[in-house]
This record gives sequence, structure tokens and C-alpha cells, in this order.
Amino acid sequence: MKQVATAQQVISTLDVEFVKHIEEAVKLVVRCLKSNGGLYLVGNGGSAADAQHWAGELVGRFMLEREPLRACALTTNTSILTALVNDYPPEYVFARQMKAMARQGDVLIAISTSGNSPNIIYAIDIAREIGCQVIGFTGKNGGRMNGICDVLIKAPSDSTPRIQEVHLLAGHMLCAGVERIIFGI
Repeated sequence: MKQVATAQQVISTLDVEFVKHIEEAVKLVVRCLKSNGGLYLVGNGGSAADAQHWAGELVGRFMLEREPLRACALTTNTSILTALVNDYPPEYVFARQMKAMARQGDVLIAISTSGNSPNIIYAIDIAREIGCQVIGFTGKNGGRMNGICDVLIKAPSDSTPRIQEVHLLAGHMLCAGVERIIFGI
């Protein structure tokens, strides 16, 4: 049960600064959605699952029965994904989708435990060119995502499973905060 103890230890280190970054991310998402913008989410592997999970919570519901919110995980359309990795270098799989769909004022949520995934970095670069705000979720050191995100939420660990556990908690905090502000609960 060492994993439970290490997970508890990592979660116990979350501090006021961590919560402040979540609150900043909530404000960016709320501002975007209230101005009829869109939210795009990207990640690889377990982070792709997080992107899909959080998009589902926002389009469906998290804690409240309410109107749907505009959120789209760019990890779900197998026809688009396979066409892009067949015709372009794989690092462009999310950037190309951002170029096609995102508009100035939209928000990209980029999830990478290392902060160094080339396809995530390219998506961030395109989002910035378009005029989107970027919220990053990474591990302890932030990797290449340091300095290129408007808000960077770092899980205080170098262990991929612990980073993913913190990201799940942070994603739920984000969804709860967005619902609370937009729907007044």
C-alpha cells in the first residue's frame, strides 16, 4: 500500500499557490465561455483520458443539472486523428485541429505530465498565434510548458501516476469552479 501513502503525501503538499492557479484557470475558462468562446482540451495517453473526462463534465454536467458548456477534447475523433498522423508528422495532430477550429478568445487546456510532449507544445504554439489563452497542467518542473502558458498548474511530483492523480483532482476543482461561477451555485 505504498502507493496510497505516496499519493497522500503528494496531495498533502498542495498549497495556497496551487489553489490560486486553479482559481486563475477557472476565471479564464469562465470569461471565455461567457463570451461564447470555446474550450479545447489536449493530452496523450492518461492525459488524453483526462481531457475527455473534463470535456464530458463540462458538456454534460459535473455537480449540477444545468445547460451544457462548449468544451471539446481534440483526442476523440479517430477519423481526424488517423488522417492527420497519416498525412502529417504526429506532433501536428492537435495543432492542425486548433488551426481549423479555435478562434481568438478561446481557451486551450494542455495536459502533459512532463510538459515536453511535442504535439502538446505545437498545439500551444498555434493557440498562442490564434490569440487563445492557454492553461497547462504538468508535473513538478513544468518542462517546456514553463513560460508559454497563461496559467500553469504543476503537480508537485516527478512520478507520472502521482501527477495524474493530482491532475484529476485539479480538473474536478476546475469543473466545480466553472459551474459555481457561471450558474451561481
